[in-house]
Amino acid sequence: MKRLPVMVRNGLALIGLLMSLGAGAQAKDVVAVVSIESPVTTLSRNQTVDIFLGRSKRFPDGSQAVPIDQAEGSVARDVFYANFAGMTAAQVKTHWSKIIFTGRGLPPRALPSGKEVIRLVADNPNAIGYVEPDVVDDTVRVLVVR
Repeated sequence: MKRLPVMVRNGLALIGLLMSLGAGAQAKDVVAVVSIESPVTTLSRNQTVDIFLGRSKRFPDGSQAVPIDQAEGSVARDVFYANFAGMTAAQVKTHWSKIIFTGRGLPPRALPSGKEVIRLVADNPNAIGYVEPDVVDDTVRVLVVR
């Protein structure tokens, strides 16, 4: 029996993995949220990513931005960084490892659930977080991210 080249075998394994994930785990969507007290209503994708990756500490109006992450390994976190920044969980971890090592900053506070993110964001007009759309309530505003 003839063996397939390594790239073909790896590609087939990846396709199989993706198909099995598609069958068992749905890709969720997430939305960026701020307190209803926040004057911020719109951000660009780059502005949002820059805040969460520590490249910017301010909203466009000059007010302080306090990003609130979800826990490492959570589906919401993985979806947020994939959809907004085009980064995998490993790439995000590497990014923050470099920032921490060079003393240029610390990652955002991470909370274990979207409901906890909502609660913290609602209480702080400078906070920004991301959650699954089904946990959004009237204490926060979904940002328009363009």
